[in-house]
Amino acid sequence: MIRTIIADHHGLFRAGVIRLLRDVKAIDVVAEAETGEEAVDLARKLNPHVVSLEIVMPGIGGLEAARRILRSETGTQVVILTGAWDAPYPTQALRSGVCGFVTKRGAPEDVIVAIKRAYAGKRFVSADIAERLAFQSFDDEANAPFDQLSSREMQIALMVINCQRVQDISVHLHLSPKTINAYRYRIFEKLGISSDVELAMLAVKHGMVNPVLSSAS
Repeated sequence: MIRTIIADHHGLFRAGVIRLLRDVKAIDVVAEAETGEEAVDLARKLNPHVVSLEIVMPGIGGLEAARRILRSETGTQVVILTGAWDAPYPTQALRSGVCGFVTKRGAPEDVIVAIKRAYAGKRFVSADIAERLAFQSFDDEANAPFDQLSSREMQIALMVINCQRVQDISVHLHLSPKTINAYRYRIFEKLGISSDVELAMLAVKHGMVNPVLSSAS
């Protein structure tokens, strides 16, 4: 049995995924979480084979949760199941070492296939994301500007975009406020902006802010 944790801040969607997986004999959902922190804690306690994460969640979010789970060296694999599929999310997630990237607009079977392939140590990407990644090198808009950011810079940018204060970010990431501000200014420099407001506007322009997801955070 593939011991699996489902993490998503939308309770109704999370329940739907769990119901879907209950009909799959090879998969056993051992826990559910609604924040990145909860997913990390449960992964440490239960040592599942696979954790499914939404990218946009309260607190540290899915990308940082994935990084922490994968750094634990327990063999737990990570699959991203998300409503945030615009660039640069797929690239950033795959760079972090996740085994799968599935969008919520895809086929339900994609979730099952992604979890099974992750358990086998193989990758799976939704067809729509695979096509986007295949043409990404030919699309300047897809590569600019957020693909310039490192994984840590991207994580902090997402938290700023989601209106988290520097002090809160420092607590979540176990970094000093001074270090967080240093990252912020480095992000501003790379993106050619000078404030959190401009960062949010740039995120909206490039499709990184989903109003439904943001309002539910």
